[in-house]
Amino acid sequence: MTAAVFGHDGPWSEEEYLALGETQQRVELFDGSLHVTPAPTPRHQRISRRLGNLLEPAAEALGLELLEAVNVRLRPGRIPVPDLVVTAPIDLDDPWIEAADVKLVCEIISPGNAATDKVLKMHYYAAAGIEWYLLVEQETLTVHVHQRRGGHYVERSVTKAGEVLELTEPVRATIRPADLLA
Repeated sequence: MTAAVFGHDGPWSEEEYLALGETQQRVELFDGSLHVTPAPTPRHQRISRRLGNLLEPAAEALGLELLEAVNVRLRPGRIPVPDLVVTAPIDLDDPWIEAADVKLVCEIISPGNAATDKVLKMHYYAAAGIEWYLLVEQETLTVHVHQRRGGHYVERSVTKAGEVLELTEPVRATIRPADLLA
């Protein structure tokens, strides 16, 4: 992948982005530019797996899918890779999931990449019409639930370690932030 990335001139198209194939790094496409981050830490992945384990049965009960680290096409040329998504039934062989199929998107905030999740992706997800955005701060085990209002998100709840979140939409799940890492 390194030679393909550094030898590339000009903006990236969706076709060029998809031609990179699977990589060790998380590679996202934002308006013709690639955003590359290293593989997540074990802490990040434990939180993601445990949160996914809580959300998956809730999604399946409603006929929805829970997927992790998949391409989500927000609009042409804008394809992030969220940590977790709850979607309507989709074709599992498609190269991406369309934003219109995403019911909830979740990002686990990495300390070195907080601005991307709290500002850039939050703006992009809202603009694409994704109704629910779940943000998890891995350092403090705080879960923020946001709901879209117009073109932006409004924070609906904040649940800290030691507290319990009773998620009712778009799926029903009980989340104890402290259990995401314990």
